[in-house]
Amino acid sequence: MRDGVWETKEIGSPQGGVISPLLSNIYLDHFDQAMKDRGIRIVRYADDILILARTRQEAWRYQQIATAILEGELKLVVNRAKTHLTDVHKGVAFLGFIIWPKRVSIHPKRIEKFKARIRELTPRNHGMNVEAMVEKLNPVLRGWANYFRLADCKTVFGQLMAWIRRRLRMKQMREWKGWKPLHKALRRRGYKGEFQKISMFRWRNSASPLINMALPNSWFDELGLTNLNSYEVGLLSASTRSS
Repeated sequence: MRDGVWETKEIGSPQGGVISPLLSNIYLDHFDQAMKDRGIRIVRYADDILILARTRQEAWRYQQIATAILEGELKLVVNRAKTHLTDVHKGVAFLGFIIWPKRVSIHPKRIEKFKARIRELTPRNHGMNVEAMVEKLNPVLRGWANYFRLADCKTVFGQLMAWIRRRLRMKQMREWKGWKPLHKALRRRGYKGEFQKISMFRWRNSASPLINMALPNSWFDELGLTNLNSYEVGLLSASTRSS
């Protein structure tokens, strides 16, 4: 679409289109076979490619061969800004993961992108209540966790879950507006200590012991919030160590 008008294209596929990976796999099968015939090991997902080599010199030579096939035979354009030589000791970025000698981690950029998405779904100044936010969050949390759970990410999942709950606590505080609903919630939880008047509009108060007591983790479980901590993680790391 250009300037709001649909245009028919006879080459390429739409960016992000669901058929794009399928077309890539069909068209790049020639590349796979050509590299295999030369005894060069590769890992490819759609148009993201890893070429495996024993030395840096060998890797550079394989890169030249791959570029010649892709650009010379298949008439494609290699993205040289994203193409580089590296090794597992520096970390190999691939499909949102970083591959290290004995483990696999989540790429920091993917974590930041995920957090930006969560911020979009949990605005403080919005008429949507916490229950509605949980419904919108759950598909995103499930999809992200199921994709990245293969990495060594138990700590990351725990940190993200704590941050997400804090954002939702902040949203509930904004709905309360004042301290009286907080005190009612504390009494329902059996709190018999001293009550304090705290602001419902300060981010730092969303981590206070009283707020956590009024809105414990079990409260989010009751709302049905997907819990990243409940996922078994590190499966890819474990399988790598055992192979």
